[in-house]
Formats: sequence, C-alpha cells, structure tokens
Amino acid sequence: MRPREVTEQSEAATLHPRAARAADSRGRAESESPDDLRTAFQRDRDRIVHAKAFRRLTHKTQVFLAPEGDHYRTRLTHTLEVAQIARTIARALGLNEDLTEAIALAHDVGHPPFGHAGEAALDAAMNPWGGFRHDAQSLRVVERLEQRQRSDGSVGTGLNLTWEVLDGIAAHSKGLRDLEARSATEVLPTTLEGQLVRLADRIAYLHHDTDDAIRAGLIREAEVPQDVAATLGGTRGRWLDVIVRDIVDVGVEGEGVGLSPRIRQALNGLKDFLSRRVYLEAGATAEAARAHRMVRLLFDHLMSSPEALPPEIRSSGAGAPADESLARATCDFLAGMTDRFAIRTFVRLFVVQGLDGGVEPLSV
Repeated sequence: MRPREVTEQSEAATLHPRAARAADSRGRAESESPDDLRTAFQRDRDRIVHAKAFRRLTHKTQVFLAPEGDHYRTRLTHTLEVAQIARTIARALGLNEDLTEAIALAHDVGHPPFGHAGEAALDAAMNPWGGFRHDAQSLRVVERLEQRQRSDGSVGTGLNLTWEVLDGIAAHSKGLRDLEARSATEVLPTTLEGQLVRLADRIAYLHHDTDDAIRAGLIREAEVPQDVAATLGGTRGRWLDVIVRDIVDVGVEGEGVGLSPRIRQALNGLKDFLSRRVYLEAGATAEAARAHRMVRLLFDHLMSSPEALPPEIRSSGAGAPADESLARATCDFLAGMTDRFAIRTFVRLFVVQGLDGGVEPLSV
C-alpha cells in the first residue's frame, strides 16, 4: 500500500467525524494524478512553502516599520506562529493537520510591504476598482500569480491548490468578534480547519503584537488591563497555553470551533486595548506616513509608465477593461514587493544622485 493511501486510511479511521479528509477533497481546478507519497493537502502545503510569495514574507513588515532590533515579528514569523498554534489545536481536536497547516502557511501571502500602512495605501489607490484586501490578494497569488511546473515540464498558472485550501485562504480575514457572532451576512470557511486557522491568526497576532509593543516601548507590561491578563493566565508566557486549552476544552460544537465566553471576552478586551494603544500609534508614526506615501507614489508612477512593469506582471490583469487591467497589474507588482525591494525601487525612481556622490531625496 502506498504511503498516501496509508495516510488516507488513517484519516478515515482516526479524525473527528466533521474533519476534512484528503480522500474526500473537492479537488483542483486542473485535474492531477495522485501522488504516491503525499495526500492532496500535503502536496498543497509543499507547493506553498516553495512558492516565491511565501519566501518573500520574511522581508515584509508585520506591524512595526523599520524596528531597531532583530526580534520583532515579520510577516513570515507571524505565519509560522499561526501554523504552530493551529496545528496544536487541530491535533488535539482530531482535525486534519495537513489541511490546517496548508491554509495557515498561505493565508498571508498576499500581504503588501509595510504592513497596515502598505495595505491602506493600496486600498486607497485601488478604490476606483474595488479597493484592496490582503485576503483576496492571497487567493489571487496562489490562483494566478504564482506558477508551477507540471509533470510534463510545462508551466501552469497558479499553484492549482485544492478547493479546501482555497476556501480557507479566501475566508480567513474576519475579526474575532465576527467569528464568534456568526452574523447572517458572514461567510465562514467551509471546513473546521479553515475556521481554526482564522481563529489561530487572531490569537497569534494579539499575543505577539503585545510582546512586540512592549519591546518597542509603546506600552508597559503593567498597562495591559488587569482583568485581561488575569483571565489569560497572569503572565504572557502562559497566555497561549490558556487560550489553546480553552479551545480544546470547548471542542467542536455547533457550527465549528470557538472559545469559551470568558476567554473570548478577554481577547476582545486585549484587542480593544491594542487598537487604542498600539495600532493607532503605529499607524500614526512618521515611518507609516512615509511608507503610505512611498507606495502611492510608486503606484501612480507605474500607472503612468506601464513599461516599467515586469513583462510577466503586465498581463496579470487580463480580462478587465484597459484601465482596470493596468491598475490590477500595478497592484499585483506592488503587493508582491518586500519592504526592502519597495525602498530600492523608490530610491531608483525618485532619488536624485548628487554631484558629490550623495543622494538627495525628493519630497515624500
């Protein structure tokens, strides 16, 4: 029996009745022969890890721009923390770890440079064409912008991921309250694994953004609301353990995975505190303003000089009207940039080389 078949049989026998099973996947847009060693979800995970967009996450800002220190989270370390939290819970609940990991690793590959400042700048620039959302861009990355080599040597558009992974990527970006409220207009991931990644994403960023904010001096440990800290375990070293155990204790109920009311209230309180004291502060810095302006200037320049776009990007907006097609291709190019590549591109286009060898930046 092939290793893949052994794994699929194990999934059928051991996973929670409502867990996703690779053998029952809804499949891929382009049919492929099964792999002898890996299930469909394992293949998806591997394709994501080897994607260029995934590797670029290591040089993309999470929250803090240009921090002086090596220990602040990047978009890649955030992704890895989400995957670690989600896999731990998935194993404890009997959900599909491979599907959980694949969704977690891909959920932020559409994030632009400069964190929230970069996303806000692209959203404003793309307003005439529906705006910009990093979750929708993540889906666009894996479906259209990345490429894969087929078994016959030809190159295919997109990573051709399974329906379940695409569903988890597309629906990962609602707020914590939305996840628990399950409003009538809300679209949740179809699988429990997708719902779990969405929840793990919130848990990860609330935990590590608190840690990074203390490291950056924006807040002090003692300023975290006492009721929040006490409910989550007193010390930040215990927060993740308390939250993860709470989700496992609640188990799979009703429509999916969730938190107890007590822990949910504490996390909502932490989110409100960080919104007031960290996210607004980080978004109001001179660095954030410069990043926003930099992205917008690059967007406007590329819209007026489309020949500056890489040839492989120019056709990414094909199928839309001419102006929207160019805007989409420009957005794809900028969203794929790392922080440092965006800065290098800006310097090349907008910084004047002085006669003395120095540089004279134009107004940003």
